Amino acid sequence: MDLRFTPEEVAFREEVRAFIRDNLPPEIRERMRLGHPPRKQDTIAWQRILNRKGWAAYSWPKEWGGPGWSPIQRMIFLEENLSAPAPEMLSFNITMIGPVLIQFGTEAQKRRFLPRAANLDDWWCQGFSEPGAGSDLASLKTRAVREGDHYVVNGQKIWTSTAHNADWCFCLVRTNPQAAKRQEGISFLLIDMRTPGVEVRPIISIDGSHHLNEVFFTDVKVPVENLVGEENRGWNVAKYLLGNERTGIARLGKSKERVRFAKEVAREVRKRGRPLIEDRAFRARVAQLEVDMKALEITQLRVVSAYAKSADGRPDPLSSVLKIKGTELLQATSELAMDVGGPQAMPVWQQELAQLANEPPIGPEWAPQMAPNYLMLRAASIYGGTNEIQKNILTKAVLGL
Repeated sequence: MDLRFTPEEVAFREEVRAFIRDNLPPEIRERMRLGHPPRKQDTIAWQRILNRKGWAAYSWPKEWGGPGWSPIQRMIFLEENLSAPAPEMLSFNITMIGPVLIQFGTEAQKRRFLPRAANLDDWWCQGFSEPGAGSDLASLKTRAVREGDHYVVNGQKIWTSTAHNADWCFCLVRTNPQAAKRQEGISFLLIDMRTPGVEVRPIISIDGSHHLNEVFFTDVKVPVENLVGEENRGWNVAKYLLGNERTGIARLGKSKERVRFAKEVAREVRKRGRPLIEDRAFRARVAQLEVDMKALEITQLRVVSAYAKSADGRPDPLSSVLKIKGTELLQATSELAMDVGGPQAMPVWQQELAQLANEPPIGPEWAPQMAPNYLMLRAASIYGGTNEIQKNILTKAVLGL
């Protein structure tokens, strides 16, 4: 298998890199370089810039507003976007609800929701997990009872990322509790978050941020026209959503950017009177990470190349390797950046308390965000399919055990 990029792919990378360099607002780039998560307005602004170029919906076909790129082009684009660093496109819009509507939606649903999703006129969230129904998603209990031309929804979702920002939620609900199998009797609904009876309660995570939420539905009326696919066949839609987009799952661009940043600031930090970048142990640690990233990059190229050539378009089970090693590298590179900051990489909210007390900032501007980044990425090996589940997939599908 030839794992070299073609001249056309090399030219495409240069085009993407130049566009990001010339169009990403400097204040957004700098905030992200210093480790801050993108604000809502940052994500909206950047996604709309990309959408004007026709690139925001990078995995969609041209007929619905995407660029019609190959899997290799998508991989290159995602890596360059993360390496910039720039905000990621809102995954709920681009790699989840967009492809689902293209595959299962009615023409009316496609015309109504797809352009707004690409331009982030609507912010979507995902209503899947519930208390007691996380990895075992088929045990969900949120009910939807049809009454005439609408469903009445009652139940609770949890760990709902960015629900406090969201205009819409795509939600799994149980429409037939008597179904013989739990996977049967589940439907896929689109719920307007402004509907009476929808309540969002914040969950503050270990990094001190408000990213996660609980969502409660109390007699929420959802028009039947907001059903995606067939009633009681929502499990098929959910499986498609969860397995659809594996191109950028390794997030190598982010790991590369964090190592590059750590090396940059290690020139400022001193250890025993010398720049940390000259420390042999630090250099060996960086070298090992760079070797691991190169190995994963080659594996990613193999997986994406094989996917591009497959007749059925089914994801390669080896994509689980990308998820496992990709998240391990995200965690390792964020730990590297935190360790460079040392004691000064304290959580940012402690720095804010110091400011309220009229105390001077502790250490360089970049340091306080490093510990929260490290803490938040502890969850990277859980969300998107736990690494333990990914290992089970590899055991069965690749090793045949």
